[in-house]
Amino acid sequence: MYDDRVTSHPRMSLAERKRRLVSDELTESALQLLALKGYDAVTIDEIVATAGVSRRTFFRYFASKEDVVVQFLADMGTGMRAELADRPAGESHAEALRNAVKVPLAICSARSDHSERALSVVQLILRTPALLARFLERQAQWRDDLTEEMGRRTGLDPEAELYPRLAAGMALTAFDAVLQRWSGSDGAEDPAELLDRAFDVIGPALDTVAA
Repeated sequence: MYDDRVTSHPRMSLAERKRRLVSDELTESALQLLALKGYDAVTIDEIVATAGVSRRTFFRYFASKEDVVVQFLADMGTGMRAELADRPAGESHAEALRNAVKVPLAICSARSDHSERALSVVQLILRTPALLARFLERQAQWRDDLTEEMGRRTGLDPEAELYPRLAAGMALTAFDAVLQRWSGSDGAEDPAELLDRAFDVIGPALDTVAA
């Protein structure tokens, strides 16, 4: 299931590849159990039994079961800033940000092999206060990253001008609204279409930059 991740990193050493495979197996087992039974009902013993590893191995990779979900959240945000940095200079700010926050929604698409798992995990996060708090923490980091990149893109100093942080915040608010709607529909609605509709609303404001 995760072979594409390994082969996409040809420079990894054999030890690094083994670590990645074990980490991925633990993550997959934990997320499946957490989504199926709920956060409070799953024990670390169950996770390691499902993954076929020892408790010692689990704690070599994660400090707690919460950290497994945090890693999933980190993976969701990977690539947003890079995508924003790669957008054409002449593209509107709204379009550039839409494409940036679209990156983590790719796993939610019906065309993704991982869409069902992603739905279960997103629903788990949104319904579990402790996990939701960590998700909001992660979004704060994403906001900082996008703010810095919007500052570079617009030539506006994020410390002196409001626009870069406001733009980043609006884009992530749209992202959050899409996740809420997609989760609430049990995956029936298309996240890409929802994101387009969200940016139809906020796009005009994003494309207005104060001098």
